[in-house]
Formats: sequence, C-alpha cells, structure tokens
Amino acid sequence: MNSGDHIEVRQIRVDGHHGALEGEQDRAQPFEVDLDIYLDLSLAQLTDDLSSTVDYGKITLAVIDVVKSTRFALLEALAGAIADAVLDDVRVDRVEVALRKMAPPIPATLHSVGVRIARDKSSR
Repeated sequence: MNSGDHIEVRQIRVDGHHGALEGEQDRAQPFEVDLDIYLDLSLAQLTDDLSSTVDYGKITLAVIDVVKSTRFALLEALAGAIADAVLDDVRVDRVEVALRKMAPPIPATLHSVGVRIARDKSSR
C-alpha cells in the first residue's frame, strides 16, 4: 500500500440536530465536514476503473445521512460516527474527519468550532 495515498472530500455542508446546550437539538444547525480517506490507489491508477477505488459520491451521501439521521451532544461523538460510516467500506484503511459547527451558540464573533479525529480499521 502507498501509505500517503488518499482521497480528499472537502466542505460537505449539511444541517443536523446536534449540541449539548438546551434547545440545540430542537433546530437544525449547519455543519461542515472534510474527509481524508486513506487507501491504496495504485490499482485505480492502473485500471482507471471506479470499482478499483472508493466512490466518494457514495461516501458523501453516507456522511450526510449520519449528520441528518442522528443526534449527538458532542461533536466528538458525531465525528466518530462519521468515521465509522467511512470505515464501513472495506477498501478504506484510515480516515481523518474534520467536523465544524458553523453557527455555534457562543456569544462571540467566530466562523466555526470543530474537532478533527483520525481513525483506522484497528481502532474499531
């Protein structure tokens, strides 16, 4: 495996019902997700065939489903659920998830708050 090979998916934007403060799970809030999906891409390079790699369209839809269909108090838990969904594809060895809440209920001027986690098959 080429350990540096990875697919990047950036700025998946989706609304979800997550948060630890009162009322946060009562209304949809904007989230943004970045993925770095690590797998051996050498076969895809040679064959130029989608079946030789991960379909990042399907991965994106899986991430959207996790954010929309679950409810977590913590960003850490939501990021872990996203990582698990990506690791469900047997070809994926490792995933890094950056998750941002775009409108956190904090009385300050800021763009977002977030977490970044890395998981691999052995951490499941």
